[in-house]
Amino acid sequence: MKITELSDKTEVTVRFSEVDAMGIVWHGNFVKYMEDGRESFGRRYRFGYYDLYEQGLQVPLVKLDIDYKQQLKYGEHIVIETTWMHCDAAKILFKYRILRKEDSAVLMKAQTTQVFLNMQGELELTNPEYYMEWKRRNGA
Repeated sequence: MKITELSDKTEVTVRFSEVDAMGIVWHGNFVKYMEDGRESFGRRYRFGYYDLYEQGLQVPLVKLDIDYKQQLKYGEHIVIETTWMHCDAAKILFKYRILRKEDSAVLMKAQTTQVFLNMQGELELTNPEYYMEWKRRNGA
């Protein structure tokens, strides 16, 4: 049976530089938390930005969909769940959930789409061999 999802979890403590004057995380910092999640996922599954770069690939974000559920405050601890979702097209799909560690409340849900570019910035219309091999190694 093929795996259709691979997941990773990482934890972050909200830093002072990420909040506004009321001590609430500025909404744009959730995008940074998602980046933290993708980096953690990449380390776990050997699918990080440098892994792709070494294969002559760039993977820019082309779509971002965020659903904010609750506010997050300075000093709180969060769990970032990052899940790769299988897709036959030449793109990478991730979904995210950010939870408050103390009570497991869902603070945000999101999804991103990334595409493959070669080092000249040209769109790859088919899945690169490196990505296909990565999927095979991970049972996808």
